[in-house]
Amino acid sequence: MTTPTARFEQAFARRHAEGRRALVTYLCVGDPDERESIDLALACVAAGADILELGSPFSDPSADGPAIARASERALAKGGGLDTTLRVARAVRERTDVPIVLFGYYNPLFVRGELAVVKAAAEHGVDALLVVDLPVDEAEGLRAAAAAHGVGVVPLVAPTTTDARLRAIAEAAAAYPVPFVYYVSMTGVTGGASAESALAEAGARAGAVRSATGRPTVIGFGIDNAARARVAAADADGVVVGSAIVRRIEEGTSPEGRAEAVRALVRELRDAI
Repeated sequence: MTTPTARFEQAFARRHAEGRRALVTYLCVGDPDERESIDLALACVAAGADILELGSPFSDPSADGPAIARASERALAKGGGLDTTLRVARAVRERTDVPIVLFGYYNPLFVRGELAVVKAAAEHGVDALLVVDLPVDEAEGLRAAAAAHGVGVVPLVAPTTTDARLRAIAEAAAAYPVPFVYYVSMTGVTGGASAESALAEAGARAGAVRSATGRPTVIGFGIDNAARARVAAADADGVVVGSAIVRRIEEGTSPEGRAEAVRALVRELRDAI
């Protein structure tokens, strides 16, 4: 049986051996509904995604741009939230061994309790948590609880991250399971398109983050097509694409159409990196 931490190691090692990069795809769970979120996650895997980010919808998604904010609103209006996201994770885990990251904000974790969330995440097949608004120096309790259940915690690094903060992230990576580091390519929110020169600079920075932390580093924010993915991936271990996928789902008019639109985009991204 593959362990949660090993899933990430195998995913990155497989692409490295091929001379390629890992592709991380994000979905806002519950948009358009719970059942279709399962199908869309599996569509991403079938088209070449190496890691799934399952986003738990939240009423104040401060790091997310308009596309994901609208998706969160739609999902919440249908009763979505952490429980729905966990159920989708379990259903996906029953069908694939691809690593699953539970992406969310700290408030729902705080309300339920860190230990309860980590335990439920592990039971539902989640391999790691990414809590976008929880700084590394406030995450000791979550990292310890997660580690006790074999779950990793993904830290974020931004262009504004100081050397001192990067050292703290490196120390956390040495002490606890950190499957990879998420490098945010730009200041601002998701969904904007980064210039290719900025993504190339982000790629170089991601390489420095990898050296500092000893962990694979992927780039997210501003990657919405194959050309930008190729540039960003040149010096990184992978790329994250979210808003572009969410927009394809938003524009779809049928389950079949949405699934095919997502598969087509993921195939383009996979071929590019």
